[in-house]
Amino acid sequence: MKKVVVIIAAIVLFAGSTKVMAQATENTAAAAKIVTPISITETSSLHFGTMAILAGTPGTCVLSTQGVRTQTGGVNLSVQAPTASNAAYNVSGAVNTTYSITLPASITVTSGPANMTINALLARTASAGSDGLTGTLSAGGTDSFTVGGTLNVSQGQATGTYTGTFDVTVAYN
Repeated sequence: MKKVVVIIAAIVLFAGSTKVMAQATENTAAAAKIVTPISITETSSLHFGTMAILAGTPGTCVLSTQGVRTQTGGVNLSVQAPTASNAAYNVSGAVNTTYSITLPASITVTSGPANMTINALLARTASAGSDGLTGTLSAGGTDSFTVGGTLNVSQGQATGTYTGTFDVTVAYN
């Protein structure tokens, strides 16, 4: 009888020590999308045109994104060459894709030791048709935009041709 109890105990222990294994598998999709890189090409540089300054009177020359110049203070606009022009760019990339434009907060232009600041930069995309910093590439993957801003002229600004450079960046949203 002792042997029977030992055998039953061994069977119970063996049966209790087996593990019931359960598992499930899910097939999950993985993906990636590669788009055409975005690119920008300058077609025209930013130029505020020719102007004269009243002695002792600061002012501004504002160039809208649509090429319209206005003046304040002691700035007197001239039609002499060189004339004003907006910075203009072509953008290309992935079709029907929204992109953003990054402009600097300000630009410094210099003539010898003298300088002036350009600020309040604005962009106008062909796709939006209004001032803003976003555009949408067409079904052909293209768009364009112009940039304008405000040139700040101090009293007694030295005569000369002022130049400088700035970076414009476009990126997919």
